[in-house]
Amino acid sequence: MKLGSLALTLLALWPSAAAQTAPASPRAITIDDYIQIQAVHDAQLSPDSRWVAYSVDRGTLKTDKNETRIWMVAISGGDALPLTADGVSSSHPRWSPDGKLLAFLSARNEGKTQVWLLNRFGGEAQQLTDTVQDVEDFSWSPDGRRIVLVLKDPTPEELDAAKEESASAHSSTPSNAGSDDKKPKSKKPWVIDRLQFKVDELGYLDRRRTHLYVLDVVKKSLVQVTGGDFDDTEPAWSPDSKLLAFTSNRSMPDPDQTYNSDIWVVAANNSDGGAHLTQVTTNPGIDHSPAWSPDGKSIAYVTTLDHKLFDYATRHLGISPASGGPAKVLTLSLDRMVSNPRFSPDGQSIYFIVDDDGAQNLAQIRFGDGQMGARPVSGSVFVSSYSVGSGTAGNVTASTIAVQMATIDRPDEIYTIVGGKLVQITHTNDALFSQLKLSHGEYVHFKSKDGTQVSGYLFKPLDYVSGKKYPTLLIPHGGPVWAYYAEFSHLAQLYAANGYAVLFPNPRGSTGYGQDYCKAIYADWGNKDFQDDMAMVDYAIEQGFADPDKLGVGGWSYGGISTDFIITQTTRFKAAISGAGAAEFSSLYGHDQYQRDYETELGLPWENQAAWIRVSPFRNVAKVTTPTLFMGGNIDWNVPILGGEQMYQALKRLGRTTELVVYPDEFHEFTLLSHIKDRLERNLAWYAHFVKGDSTPARPAPSRKSTD
Repeated sequence: MKLGSLALTLLALWPSAAAQTAPASPRAITIDDYIQIQAVHDAQLSPDSRWVAYSVDRGTLKTDKNETRIWMVAISGGDALPLTADGVSSSHPRWSPDGKLLAFLSARNEGKTQVWLLNRFGGEAQQLTDTVQDVEDFSWSPDGRRIVLVLKDPTPEELDAAKEESASAHSSTPSNAGSDDKKPKSKKPWVIDRLQFKVDELGYLDRRRTHLYVLDVVKKSLVQVTGGDFDDTEPAWSPDSKLLAFTSNRSMPDPDQTYNSDIWVVAANNSDGGAHLTQVTTNPGIDHSPAWSPDGKSIAYVTTLDHKLFDYATRHLGISPASGGPAKVLTLSLDRMVSNPRFSPDGQSIYFIVDDDGAQNLAQIRFGDGQMGARPVSGSVFVSSYSVGSGTAGNVTASTIAVQMATIDRPDEIYTIVGGKLVQITHTNDALFSQLKLSHGEYVHFKSKDGTQVSGYLFKPLDYVSGKKYPTLLIPHGGPVWAYYAEFSHLAQLYAANGYAVLFPNPRGSTGYGQDYCKAIYADWGNKDFQDDMAMVDYAIEQGFADPDKLGVGGWSYGGISTDFIITQTTRFKAAISGAGAAEFSSLYGHDQYQRDYETELGLPWENQAAWIRVSPFRNVAKVTTPTLFMGGNIDWNVPILGGEQMYQALKRLGRTTELVVYPDEFHEFTLLSHIKDRLERNLAWYAHFVKGDSTPARPAPSRKSTD
């Protein structure tokens, strides 16, 4: 239900040293261009602020596999340098404090994901860690002597494999000597005793937890510093390298019962497994993303004040003494979602990303008096992450920031801010985009049925001519607590290239417009957000470019759920596509991962049946006449395919036009490029047949895998 796959990760080819020759006239974007778009992310400034390391994702239809490679570029720009080899994924680059080494995560030689070290001045990468399980995250200590690792408790199978490997290494006789065939290992049953027992991409949950371990880089000694029946994440070192702040839900008697998480501190040389901790925050809501002040006296973090509103509540910037004590919320008057707090090097201000009015900006607030400063990155852009440093850039000494940022016309690239000036330093996608003709998204405002001001993005078709009416697609977003932003959307461009006007509304429930706007759909799904979605359709018709007789609707995740609400309340759409949607929520209780959300928002299904029925579009399924395609992955525990199956079964039984497509071995977010391509092909065929009225079949011909 959270963050649908309209926000799919862009999978890409590597940057090419030789730029492609741009055609004489730009062409329309295609489905295959999705695979050519390069995903640039995780920018990390070197300690001297002269270089930026970053990752680029790659995917090819030939292998249906994705790879990530690490690159480096000077903050002054120029040619990017590949730091890791092609053919094996490497990610999460992190500079050593002296800037000589770059640590990263990689699963090489068919082994576990481990930390590797690469000398910036050349040479082969060297494996640093050798843990039984995968390393999930890590961070250097400021003195460069240690690294904190985030490790999940190993499975019995991982422990057995480690014992066998150790025994084999100390024996001259192979462990499988005398046996040509190994018996296949039987799969053991899942034995479950947790309240929260299932999560998408992980499946059934056991009692294995994630904890922090400290590795001495020279001695290679590893010490577990937190433990217990709790998950510990987001480690952050104190400036003196003596303490670690981290995020953990240690609510008693059962963390699975609450949304609470707090900031905790543990000594980095702790050897008691976390028996002695300092609790920094006591707020019953969610506190996370700790960041130390340069003097080590304070910790900034993201805090949610109204825990009963969970995702609907505004995430604020909080500050607390590192030793615990009274907390202060710095952004109450801002009333916007914040994330990724970081202190400025001088400790005088705190940077953070702010979700505001269809954009994500980099903001700054003074630590002393809580006054908002000018935004280092503002306007219609989408900032995903950033890295703060200070150092000498050329002949100018200044604070330096590296920013991962997208615009409405371009996917993410890396920008730097030196002396207050924003400069793009990577041009990973320029060669491809120089070939493409795009529809420039417009941010528009309109009023809903009850007078509420609503905003959204619209994309006119590439062949747009003023005064002509065009088939129009309404695409509700996922979440529901999310929004459309000023960032590149391949989906919008693909539809525009195929002759559609495309509507991306931010109805009530969306972020970026304040808590009251966000919580307006609390326990009331498919009502005010339905009105707001329809208001954008009416706006497009009033503007004269949307053909009221050729309308389509479709989304993924909550966008699919919104589609189910829409087709049960109106017959104005000629076709619908509900991806990873749901309509009969009581059947999902205990089947998906949202039992706590359901109970908080709707109550227990056997005690508050009226509330559950009220938000269920399934009760109106007999009213549906719109030809509807249902889609999803068979192992999606976020919004299980059960929701689509139920709607499909009902419409089929009612004799309506419908189809169900289930993708094998796919979670909520698809990973196989061949499946993503197939989905897009089916979307275009379904809409062309039913919305445009084309004679082409509603089901596309089977496509062949590309050999790129």
